[in-house]
Amino acid sequence: MEAAEEAETKGSASPPPPDSKTASVVEAEGDVDERDRYSREIKAGLHPLKHKFVFWYTRRTPGVRSQTSYEDNIKKIVEISTVEGFWVCYCHLARPSSLPSPTDIHLFKEGIRPLWEDAANCNGGKWILRFKKIVSGRFWEDLVLALVGDQLDYGDDVCGAVLSIRFNEDILSVWNRSASDHKAVMALRDSIKRHLKLPHNYLMEYKAHDASLRDNSSYRNTWLRG
Repeated sequence: MEAAEEAETKGSASPPPPDSKTASVVEAEGDVDERDRYSREIKAGLHPLKHKFVFWYTRRTPGVRSQTSYEDNIKKIVEISTVEGFWVCYCHLARPSSLPSPTDIHLFKEGIRPLWEDAANCNGGKWILRFKKIVSGRFWEDLVLALVGDQLDYGDDVCGAVLSIRFNEDILSVWNRSASDHKAVMALRDSIKRHLKLPHNYLMEYKAHDASLRDNSSYRNTWLRG
């Protein structure tokens, strides 16, 4: 695979995870915040999403090695929490066919950064799908709708999705929390195929994030799991 398709240097390591007591308090406070959000949005006549999401954007100059870390290059575009808010934002986003190469668009649940080292991602991995550039936009839109609509199986295990615009092809990837949960990983694969209406024999690739950290590559040395 050519260099332009290879991995991004994923910034510095995440801070150590909180202890169990602190994590429980944070989780409880998060649940209260989510219930309050639902209540406010419903009272406003809106349709809240199950999860809040954030669109991110990364653009690199081909052939130029930047001194800026990958984490610093990731730019937050917009946060969305309702169906109405999603469509307002999505309709104004540039279509994949108009984006230069190499560019990455990330859609992740709020609180999860699109980095291998993030606490929600570090034990997980990603399913990888490669498409010709002429059709990638349609598959990306279908994937985005499935993600924000919480339609993928084992949806709580899904962290987000990435569209990687490259020179000869575009690459979609769906990130999940646990690479070791074989049942969840394979169920997610089947769910992606179903929602994107892919042929049963379409070959998808999987790669754990710890493997990406070891070889500093997003898309090399993947496992083919049809």
